[in-house]
Amino acid sequence: MASTKEIKDRISSVRDTLKITNAMYLISSSKLKKAKKALAETEPFFYSLQQSVTRLLRHVPEMKSIYFEDEDVHDEEKKVGLLVVTADKGLAGAYNHNVLKAMEEQLTKYKDAKIYCMGQIGKHYLEAKGYDIDTEFNYVVQDPTLSRARSISETLIDDFRHHRVDEIVMIYTRMENAMTENAEVRQLLPLVREKFIDKRVQKLKNLPVDIPMEMLSFVPSPEAVMDRIAPEYVVGFVYGALVESFCCEHNARMTAMQSATDAGEKMLEYLSTEYNRARQAAITQEITEIVAGAKAQKKDS
Repeated sequence: MASTKEIKDRISSVRDTLKITNAMYLISSSKLKKAKKALAETEPFFYSLQQSVTRLLRHVPEMKSIYFEDEDVHDEEKKVGLLVVTADKGLAGAYNHNVLKAMEEQLTKYKDAKIYCMGQIGKHYLEAKGYDIDTEFNYVVQDPTLSRARSISETLIDDFRHHRVDEIVMIYTRMENAMTENAEVRQLLPLVREKFIDKRVQKLKNLPVDIPMEMLSFVPSPEAVMDRIAPEYVVGFVYGALVESFCCEHNARMTAMQSATDAGEKMLEYLSTEYNRARQAAITQEITEIVAGAKAQKKDS
């Protein structure tokens, strides 16, 4: 059995650790609320952009755009870019592990992929595995802002427009609910027409009912309008994915810190019991030694 001093030192160490886990829980909780508020403030604008793309495609379905899929490029000829979003820090449960696992699957599928990396965890992992990082975006994941999302999107769109990559896939974390989050693999560019089809059209495409068409005028042309809207939609998607990943990271860290706190409190209960046992054993030992000494002196006299 450990001595009372050793047990007291362990109790003190666990209490210091609990102060840290509680502080990290509160910090993550505060950042999570702030990020959700920022996302809610910008969502209406980007949802409007998505609706605008849907209306444009509904009125001009034959329109050609560089931002949409090109049937002339075969899958085996595609140059793929992977945009990977990880955290800068650990202690977030399985958050980083899930993203890195999804990334490994994509790297197995696209062996010559161009890697765009966000987050120090992903950077160190790729370097340890011997992968080359083509572009690294620093100081983004801990403070996702619209301006940083726009800067990232401009880099991606420039590579896409100049055919350095034919397809860009984004790997980030999406929150299913307060308790569940999953690594998401989503094609960012080119845009897929089917995903912008109005749900009413999908329901009625086999029925003799027409969707009412508005009287729209595109100046100077539908293609020019799409060339202006599509990049903004990409910015919105990147920003939304960054904020959602940020929320997932702090939600995972809150869960991990709560679990660590609960485990620490259970350890404190166990150590307190052990301390009481050790102290009682020491007292019993001292009493036994005093009684034995008294008996020895009585016999001598």
